[in-house]
Amino acid sequence: MVALIALIVIGGATRVMQAGLACPDWPLCYGQWLPGGQLNAQVFLEWFHRLDAFVVGVALLVLTTSSLWARRSLPRWLPFTAGLALLLVAVQGGLGALTVTRLLAAPLVTAHLATALLLVALLSGIHQALRVTVAAHPGEPASLPRWWIALVAAALLLLLGQCLLGGSLASTWGAERCLSTGDGCDQLLRHRLGARAAALLPLLLFPASLAASGTRGWLRRGALAAALLVMVQIGLGIATLRLSLAAPAVTIAHQSGAALLVALLAGCLGRSLASHGVPSTPSVDSAPSLMSSRSGPEPLEVAHG
Repeated sequence: MVALIALIVIGGATRVMQAGLACPDWPLCYGQWLPGGQLNAQVFLEWFHRLDAFVVGVALLVLTTSSLWARRSLPRWLPFTAGLALLLVAVQGGLGALTVTRLLAAPLVTAHLATALLLVALLSGIHQALRVTVAAHPGEPASLPRWWIALVAAALLLLLGQCLLGGSLASTWGAERCLSTGDGCDQLLRHRLGARAAALLPLLLFPASLAASGTRGWLRRGALAAALLVMVQIGLGIATLRLSLAAPAVTIAHQSGAALLVALLAGCLGRSLASHGVPSTPSVDSAPSLMSSRSGPEPLEVAHG
């Protein structure tokens, strides 16, 4: 997950620094695995982005192979979801190659980002579901209401849609064109309007977690973290426009925050779905006492004078 989040952060930095074509060929960079002679900040960003993608691909290949090898002792859904993640990273690599060979065509750049976010959501969901399924002491009981799961799923879907709007805006440089020439402002307006809907449900998650039966521990903390992260995202979005996209660090932080929010909501969804297959841990009060579990009549006390 760390390498995958870093991949999105570095990809955002590559776009902001206009380094998407710093390596003009693929998969090599200037015909070399390590372009030492042409190395500068832009080339390094693009080269390191590809290196990180390679690390993610190898890690997912190992995960899929090991889950198939040990499938009898693992949850039945793990080999399938690991294989799906491996397929997504293969698609991601192909889209990455096309973005270079097709000179950063906007639909390909947006699809490249969308696949990366789907990978983040899938792996975060797998991780949290495994923690519930495999852990000896799961954090949430099996009594989570369906409306809670529907709320988390809707929040994640709206957020992914908002990220696609932002990716399309970035790949066509719509915000820059709107601020400089007034052209393409309809894209920026859609992104700002979509942000309101995408922010509403994550903000509702924490009070909903207080009302829902069975949400405690990680889920409640995750809902609170999602609400706080949404507020940070709103502030970063406003700052990005106020600074006329002239502060790369703020723009990259805004993109990174979106990826973290996707991971957080997907983790909440994966944990919530997996919790329905895990029995609740009995409390101390509900455990039968030693005296009541004895069979036969209780012995009579003998009085001693």
